[in-house]
Amino acid sequence: MSEATLARRTRSGPGRLLIAVYAVFAIAASSRSAVQLGTRFEEAPLAYVLSAFAAVVYVLATACLAMGSRASRRVALAAVSVELVGVLVVGTASLVAPRAFPDATVWSDFGAGYLFVPVVLPLLGLWWLRTTAHTPA
Repeated sequence: MSEATLARRTRSGPGRLLIAVYAVFAIAASSRSAVQLGTRFEEAPLAYVLSAFAAVVYVLATACLAMGSRASRRVALAAVSVELVGVLVVGTASLVAPRAFPDATVWSDFGAGYLFVPVVLPLLGLWWLRTTAHTPA
């Protein structure tokens, strides 16, 4: 399969919606973390650093999904996998040790503040990467 065909598959149909949702989360998480880090860092440093990390992951996933090349798909796979692990670890930690999270992150409570989209999004991303990689020409 050519690079151009692979890129078209990744960015077509449901892939466009997936990239758009990732872009919204990239902008939202980046904006939120910039404000938190710049104005209230001392209130909840762990939560705010995790929000910044989530923002970087969302930006990376968005860009790589949009590019759609073989190399960018590998990076997207890594980013989306890190996102899934992050939301599961942070989600669990925020429920088990709520004192460590005096303010919420994007991934707190498995993304409850964002209607649980943060826990569903990486699953959809992984599914889409797998589906488009194996679709016959």
